[in-house]
Amino acid sequence: MQTTADVSHLAQEVIDRCRRLASFSEDPDSIRRTFLSPPMHKVHQEIAAWLEPLGVTPRVDAVGNLRAALPGPESAPRLLLGSHLDTVPNAGPFDGILGVVLGTALLQESIARKFPYAIELIGFSEEEGVRFGVPFIGSRALVGRIDDDLLARQDERGTTVRQAIKDFGLRPEQIPQATLSGDVGGYLEFHIEQGPVLEKLGLPLAAVESIAGQTRMDFIFNGRTNHAGTTPMDLRYDAVACAAEWVGCVERVARSTPGLVATVGSFEAKPGATNVIAGEARLTLDVRHGSDPRRTQAVDDLIRQSKEVAGRRGLSVRSFMRMNQAAVNMDPELTNQVEMAISKSGCKPHRMVSGAGHDAMILAERVPAAMIFVRTPGGVSHDPAESVAVDDVAKAIECGLHLLDQLASSKTLRARTCRA
Repeated sequence: MQTTADVSHLAQEVIDRCRRLASFSEDPDSIRRTFLSPPMHKVHQEIAAWLEPLGVTPRVDAVGNLRAALPGPESAPRLLLGSHLDTVPNAGPFDGILGVVLGTALLQESIARKFPYAIELIGFSEEEGVRFGVPFIGSRALVGRIDDDLLARQDERGTTVRQAIKDFGLRPEQIPQATLSGDVGGYLEFHIEQGPVLEKLGLPLAAVESIAGQTRMDFIFNGRTNHAGTTPMDLRYDAVACAAEWVGCVERVARSTPGLVATVGSFEAKPGATNVIAGEARLTLDVRHGSDPRRTQAVDDLIRQSKEVAGRRGLSVRSFMRMNQAAVNMDPELTNQVEMAISKSGCKPHRMVSGAGHDAMILAERVPAAMIFVRTPGGVSHDPAESVAVDDVAKAIECGLHLLDQLASSKTLRARTCRA
């Protein structure tokens, strides 16, 4: 088995390749690569150029996922390795991409090992939900969750998902062929943590035991627009002041509930003039927790408090549910194997809940899934300053190699009928 020193050169190559893929962007001075945008063609071509010398020929399925398989023995189970290739606007070079490129490195190291299972690398076409406002289009296709409503969604230019697929040179009628078959034994995803926990603990890696449930909502507070200079303070129905008081409630609820995070990420005042009391305030709410009952209780409490604040001030409020994603537990057997591989890599094992959503939560609907977090320096992600350390990536590769060997000799990875 290779040591961290042996794979340090491979770790540097992984980092260099991530930065190379970052150069394929819709924007000239920053990283932005949304679902089936033209730069995704170049990403596919670049990864294909790395894989073809290994004798692995990738293909692109009907929603734009890049898929490359290293065959195993006949009737052997298939292990999926992957993450996403799309980005948010003004992104960093490692979110999602690291998992795909690290997967290519593990595929490269697996050529001569002759594992008793096949390995399929997947670069998902979409996870972030930037272009069409709905996340996980790539992984949804693998679990059979692409429907006509999703295909009819439009981007800001009026292009539908269906048309975007056609414009990319793909055929929407072939989407059912992207669905996983029954020979998949599991899915593994390496991903940067996107937070400061591992850095605070001084650890390079962690096993993800669950992915937090998430609620996304819109709130609209309605008051009365009026002149800012002539309306006395006691005769105002200020939507911004009302909404601001409620934002304080959001913070207090989150701080008083262990493990809960709640964010008002967007706040828009209308009409939005300096000398006009706002008659309307629109806000977004994002609430996450590893326990669905605790998350639901917090959301219900915040809806109640929004009505109390508005009623006391003589305003009205409306709320709209945009997403209600249940928490997803990772597969216990695979997670145990991940933890063992982390230990064999010379790292202290640690388990944590992921506050961010990942493709693994979608794949877990159909197959056993597990995730490995890699430390994010400074906890910075979704920003150009996003980075990884060479030594941490080397530990991740070493962990991955241990894990592949463990799965070859254990009964954890076996062909199972994909869950409906």
